[in-house]
Amino acid sequence: MDRTQRNSRRKIVIIGTGVAGLVSAIRLATHGFTVLLLEQHAQVGGKMRTTDSLIGPVDAGPTVLTLRQIFDEVFLSAGRKLDDYVTLISQKIIARHWWPDGATLDLYSDREQSAAAIQSFSGDRSAAEFRAYCERCEQLFHGFEELLLRNPNPRITSLTWRVLRQPQLIRHMNIGQNLAGRLKRDFSDPRLAQLFGRYATYVGGSPVHTPAILGLIWHAEASGVWTVKGGMHQLALGLSQLAVDLGASVQRQCKVERIEIQNGRVTGVALADGRRISADTVVFNGDPRALSVGALGANSRRAATRVLRYDRSYSARVYSFAAEISGCELVHHNVFFADDLISEFNDLQTGRIPKNPSLYLCAEDRGQNHPTSGLERFEIIANAPANQQAHQDDDLDQWHQNIFRRLSNFGVTFHPVPTLQNLTTPRDFHHLFPESLGALYGQSPHGMLAALKRPRAKTRLVGLYLAGGGTHPGAGVPMAALSGMHAAEAIVKDQTLA
Repeated sequence: MDRTQRNSRRKIVIIGTGVAGLVSAIRLATHGFTVLLLEQHAQVGGKMRTTDSLIGPVDAGPTVLTLRQIFDEVFLSAGRKLDDYVTLISQKIIARHWWPDGATLDLYSDREQSAAAIQSFSGDRSAAEFRAYCERCEQLFHGFEELLLRNPNPRITSLTWRVLRQPQLIRHMNIGQNLAGRLKRDFSDPRLAQLFGRYATYVGGSPVHTPAILGLIWHAEASGVWTVKGGMHQLALGLSQLAVDLGASVQRQCKVERIEIQNGRVTGVALADGRRISADTVVFNGDPRALSVGALGANSRRAATRVLRYDRSYSARVYSFAAEISGCELVHHNVFFADDLISEFNDLQTGRIPKNPSLYLCAEDRGQNHPTSGLERFEIIANAPANQQAHQDDDLDQWHQNIFRRLSNFGVTFHPVPTLQNLTTPRDFHHLFPESLGALYGQSPHGMLAALKRPRAKTRLVGLYLAGGGTHPGAGVPMAALSGMHAAEAIVKDQTLA
């Protein structure tokens, strides 16, 4: 019996169909395993979710794809092409930025075009500073892509040894310095420091508290941004279809009550409807905190005990809706900055809802290469602390009015104005993604060693593996995909050694 035949007799259950769970399923099905995906919701995709509107599904999670080469790898590893399952649309403009004083700045996928825009916006010195910043971020990204992101089990000792052999990385890392401090040195124009500091929110953190090394996030976006025809949820559907084409099965609205473990080894899962599914391998694609607090059975607590030691990432209040719009000219990605970025993060760090947050507005239909008129789909994201407590929503009416008053001051008016029915709060996210406390990115990225403190794919319980934005290498669509790869590779390795 060859390896593929042996693998086909091994049933793997994947709990959750986020990007990581779907990528794990694809990789495992490619190796010949029998794979069953269980999803508690009606939609696949996890945080790549949608809400309903008069003109169809509105994305209410991630809005663009970066590092598309990771997804090209996923499909090519299965003998398929990404373009056969989804249509990606390259975005010339990465984002349009707006300040209260009326200043605007577009950043482009072409570095020199961005530099020219910055030169017009802020002068020759700022353009030179931007070019230098891009070079530093690029070297950081390429230096740590293999050392950390694609390494399934990075250790501080081996990481330190390898970094010491690359002096240029040490120089760019600015060990001990936070991102905000580094940006203050990098840019003489405080507006540019404010702009690039917002990338800390991509992993649920503050530029004041995240390490300077997270400047590498900018390079991931500067390397190319794509929208997905029909919306980002189409990527989840494409991944799901590929998994099914490879022989995996998907069951929706199927809640797992308990991971069954005997003598430290997985034996299957028990479902809320009373069924039991036997399996010697389970991949949990959810927030690891759910395991730590016993939400999937007391015996699974040992899988990720360290999670409870660390703070949670930030969350968000997210509007998703359809409306007509009038006023300023939007692109797909738009950022409306507050006067004082630091006060927003001071509020977040102390658990308060910022009164005047910077606002991210995605005009979803503006990235689809076709003209827009009438009703369009929109998503608005405002940072919020991760807290599912009901009292955190006591301010909603006043906060809601303030948000749309501020957008009106920028020249953005919606018809009709969205209501609180269009809003998802951290408390809602806690219910959608159990035991997450509403945190959208798992553990907090704050602290120099935060990247090394996330749970890894392989747990101390035999047959139980983790995948998702709450595990290594962290949050974001491409990182979740890498997490799914790590989980699949760990399973294949362990089965080979068995």
